[in-house]
Amino acid sequence: MNQVAFITGGSRGIGLGIARKLASQKINLAINGVRDENAVMDTIHELKSQGVDVLYCQGNVALAKDRADMIDKINSHFGQLNFLINNAGIAPRERKDVLQTSEASFDEVLDTNLKSTYFMTQSIANWMIDQKELNPNFNAAIINISSISSVVASVNRGEYCISKAGISMTTQLFAVRLGEYNIPVYEVRPGIIETDMTSGVKEKYDKMISEGLTIQKRWGSPEDVGKCVSAIIKGDFPYSTGQVFYIDGGLMIDRL
Repeated sequence: MNQVAFITGGSRGIGLGIARKLASQKINLAINGVRDENAVMDTIHELKSQGVDVLYCQGNVALAKDRADMIDKINSHFGQLNFLINNAGIAPRERKDVLQTSEASFDEVLDTNLKSTYFMTQSIANWMIDQKELNPNFNAAIINISSISSVVASVNRGEYCISKAGISMTTQLFAVRLGEYNIPVYEVRPGIIETDMTSGVKEKYDKMISEGLTIQKRWGSPEDVGKCVSAIIKGDFPYSTGQVFYIDGGLMIDRL
């Protein structure tokens, strides 16, 4: 049977870029999104055309019941899970200076981006441990999609930066805890990626990129992130648990 990957937020943007790349590797997919399944049927058919099985798991990753229901659905359908890609995330509904951030916005962003990653990882890590105990050769890994915002301060969306910084520590914590089970945990930090989430700031970043914000003078694409995740899942970095992969066109290189 093909290996199975679960991608939260996998029906659009970066998550879909990852899904497309993994489908080309013949990895069966469970993809999560909040939209009704009818709204993503074209995407599901596209992925299935690569010759893989695709299961859609509708639900809000911020809710414990939805997370449990999704895991049960994957187990019932596939009977296994090799890879978890925690990708689902939101930006604040309204960008506000840290002096004006509301608690409601903070809670929504942290619940969706950070709490979901922590507790989805916890639940699936325990399932992976069970699978490893049944079969010591069972291949498993966890990949968290964070952002350069985990280490770059944006004062008009502080709650987003804090959520991504928390994902970075979550990666390290689970990498340490799961080491004894040979389940590696990785972090991917995208930079300026062209998706529907960044469409509202396209003009701003077009100008900044043209003026040298990134060394490679273009936006990143979901495909760029997908290629990184693909390499990790293929096992190209077997001795690198806990490591960070920047997909940022050189943005984070210090320059004078």
